[in-house]
Amino acid sequence: MRYTGPKMRLVRREGMNLFGNEKFDANKVKKNYKPGMHGPKGSFSKKSEYSRQLREKQRLKIMFGITERQLFNYFKKASTMKEITGNALLKLLEKRLDSVIFKAGMAKSRPQARQMVSHGLFKVNDQKVNVPSFHVEVGDKFEAITRLKKSKLFSDVEKQRFAPAKWLKVDYKTLGGEMTREIEPGELEQAVQVSLVIEYYSKA
Repeated sequence: MRYTGPKMRLVRREGMNLFGNEKFDANKVKKNYKPGMHGPKGSFSKKSEYSRQLREKQRLKIMFGITERQLFNYFKKASTMKEITGNALLKLLEKRLDSVIFKAGMAKSRPQARQMVSHGLFKVNDQKVNVPSFHVEVGDKFEAITRLKKSKLFSDVEKQRFAPAKWLKVDYKTLGGEMTREIEPGELEQAVQVSLVIEYYSKA
């Protein structure tokens, strides 16, 4: 199942913000003990290799807001591709429409982008899309639905001066954009050690 509980709980546990541009109290993000009432009584124990792999897999799921089955299916598809499996997996995740909307700066976080797409606020190649996992390819153009462009939801998009991903061309005045080229390895998400995720699934 997709996690829908308190975000701060996960931010504390992981020691990092996995939810995009949403703001969290920096003083609460990382402490030298685990979250919860029993945390201060003990320190973190040394983690096994399996535990590290599992933790990174969970982080990746949380970051992109996907289920276990979805992530495993992405892994299986990535493992059949010609490039490094870890890079292929991250590219498949980054090309999800909700992630593209987030990387374009039209949402403050991936969870918000996922909700916006689910509510049908965007179209791709002039076709309305309400599936967050919709796969965006080079040359695909996306744009907010015309009747919603003046919505308060988009009122700060042009003002926030968000630097979109380099593989996207974005026009904040029209609330539209295009994927202009493939994602390069150096532009992939670095917050998760994807190699550990690949090791985890390779043993399954």
